[in-house]
Amino acid sequence: MTEKYDVIVIGAGPAGYVAAIRCAQLGLKTACIEKWQNAKGEGVNGGTCLNVGCIPSKALLDSSYKYHEAKSELSVHGISTTSVKIDVKAMIERKTKIVEQLTGGIAGLLKSNGVTSLFGTGKLLSGKEVELTDHKGGKQILAADNVIIATGSQPINIPVAPIDGKIILDSTGALELTAVPKRLGVIGAGVIGLELGSVWNRLGSKVVLLEAMTDFLSIMDQQIAKESLKIFTKQGLDIRLGCRVTGSDVKTKEVVVTYQNSDGEEVKETFDKLIVCVGRRPFTEGLLAPDCGVNLDERGFIFVNEKCATNAPGVWAVGDVVRGPMLAHKGSEEGIMVAERIAGQKTQMNYDIVPNVIYTHPEIASVGKTEEQLKQAGEPYNIGVFPFVASGRALAANDSEGMVKLIAHSETDRILGCHIVGPSAADLVQQVAIAMEFGSSAEDIGMTVFAHPTLSESVHEAALAVNGHAIHIPNRKKRK
Repeated sequence: MTEKYDVIVIGAGPAGYVAAIRCAQLGLKTACIEKWQNAKGEGVNGGTCLNVGCIPSKALLDSSYKYHEAKSELSVHGISTTSVKIDVKAMIERKTKIVEQLTGGIAGLLKSNGVTSLFGTGKLLSGKEVELTDHKGGKQILAADNVIIATGSQPINIPVAPIDGKIILDSTGALELTAVPKRLGVIGAGVIGLELGSVWNRLGSKVVLLEAMTDFLSIMDQQIAKESLKIFTKQGLDIRLGCRVTGSDVKTKEVVVTYQNSDGEEVKETFDKLIVCVGRRPFTEGLLAPDCGVNLDERGFIFVNEKCATNAPGVWAVGDVVRGPMLAHKGSEEGIMVAERIAGQKTQMNYDIVPNVIYTHPEIASVGKTEEQLKQAGEPYNIGVFPFVASGRALAANDSEGMVKLIAHSETDRILGCHIVGPSAADLVQQVAIAMEFGSSAEDIGMTVFAHPTLSESVHEAALAVNGHAIHIPNRKKRK
């Protein structure tokens, strides 16, 4: 007999488990299917983000920065440290415990909200039926009034550097290294490459990042990107732009990478480990039966409208498997939107205000339009920039690299974007995201009282600077 649900969610990552919980909260009989297994072969929730993505990478970023700070930066505070050592195995074990705690927490949340948690692989059939194949190969058919696809994404592999799990690693394998490689190559200087490169650079690796693009962090505001490149280079990251990898040759315990540099010259570089971080692709392998009615777009993403509805009535898709930035928080909010629309509400998501963060140190964060996008659109704007070196709180913390850049419409003063590289950039940009959601102007932020001394004052000063009213830096003359 076929089990029937109001909603079946395929995938229990940040998009899927959030959607399932919200559906259950709205009184819908909900099941959530997850194929992920832990090292013990047990089904576990959380998807890529919690198991091999956002959470474990942040654990390693924080651990490695604390080591770097203890070794290299505490002396300025008058704190002497000698023989600071890093136990990489203990660091990895701590990361694993955090992952286990959080994935176990999701299981508890699903249960407490009344979601039926199922482990195995889900395949969408016609008529909103789902074939569930458990980890032992057993199959059963489930039916639902609505199906939400939240199967996420997976690393892109490239033929010139095939993953072997030993010398050449993807982002997942890079989270399991138990020793610091002397020479580490990273293909791709995007978000994942920078974060993983930062971890091992702090621990003592000589890190070289090979980036095919000629512009560093092309998705970011370029003033912030250029400032970030200066900071990372100063930290010791060797970032080589315009470099196209053409081959790799694994020799026992090292790999020789061949690439064409920005001048068109062929270069060879030898590394102990090589991490491939060239992006991610939607995971749809074995997911869709030919007659399920769901279509893919030209890039392999599931085609959805602005409300995340697919071509098949009653079938929705959210998160990394659909268009838009591959961000956990974007997927979660899409999951909530879809759950509430299934329940008859008119919820919509504001895609114009989705923060984006790179968790290096300093962090890089942005929300809204970049200056380049506004120039291309011909939209008039004013800019306010405030450097952290002028922040008393940042100086007191010995963490004053970077800046806040606020962009507002030159006629209405409405905030159009905010871009930050610096301490706590992720949290600071969220303040501006809230302001933008309420349609705030730069003047609104400038008229708000900010506590002193705080890093948040840098946002306040950048807002004041938009209209030439900054107090703690000289104001730039307005463009004529």
